[in-house]
Amino acid sequence: MTGPSSWSVELRASSAAELYADWPPEAERGVRRVAFCRVSGDALVIVSTQGADVVDSDAMARRVVDLVRRPAGGGAVLVAPDAQVWIDLWIPRGDALWHDDVGRSSLWVGEAWTRALRAMGARDVAVHMGHCAGGEWSRKVCFAGVGPGEVTTPTGKLVGVAQRRSRHGARFFTMAHLRWDPTLLVRLIAIGEKTPGEAVLELGLLCVGLQDVLGGRIEAGASSLASVESAVADSLP
Repeated sequence: MTGPSSWSVELRASSAAELYADWPPEAERGVRRVAFCRVSGDALVIVSTQGADVVDSDAMARRVVDLVRRPAGGGAVLVAPDAQVWIDLWIPRGDALWHDDVGRSSLWVGEAWTRALRAMGARDVAVHMGHCAGGEWSRKVCFAGVGPGEVTTPTGKLVGVAQRRSRHGARFFTMAHLRWDPTLLVRLIAIGEKTPGEAVLELGLLCVGLQDVLGGRIEAGASSLASVESAVADSLP
């Protein structure tokens, strides 16, 4: 189907591994594309630069959670059915939205998300315009750090943005949790000398979920995902 400003829009429902696989197909890389991604099972997603030591393999085996690598930067993310809004965007190289400066290339993505959230009633959401910033947890957990184009609130990060660039164009991975609860994530990653309680408390203070900023306007479930997806699609340039 066709979206705003000649965006081609599709719904992709599959496993996390398949959703993170190469997209869009080579024959479809000449136009702007947006994909609403619905994951079919729980998965811990890490990036190519993270080693196996970031994962608690025993805990992963006990909980039967898939381990998937994301072809972009950042840190670990836990995904589950109907637990996050996950939107991928593609622009071909040479598109009006393309920017050679990687530090500025994703700002329009955060601006689209911000417009959508404000239209849905969110307050105090803003695009991070500075350099990448993070602390003790940001090397392990994606939502513990913040980079250009990501959406923040006064109480924590809300929307994560990562990208993969090629000679054909750029793919942007964007995600916001409906509810931020790092409890299970903490059980699946190696936390060093921290206790699980300390890790949950510290990570809990770094991020927020859509329910925190939209209140009763959004609940868990596929219908809430669709409402946010539609708002973001309507806000694309």
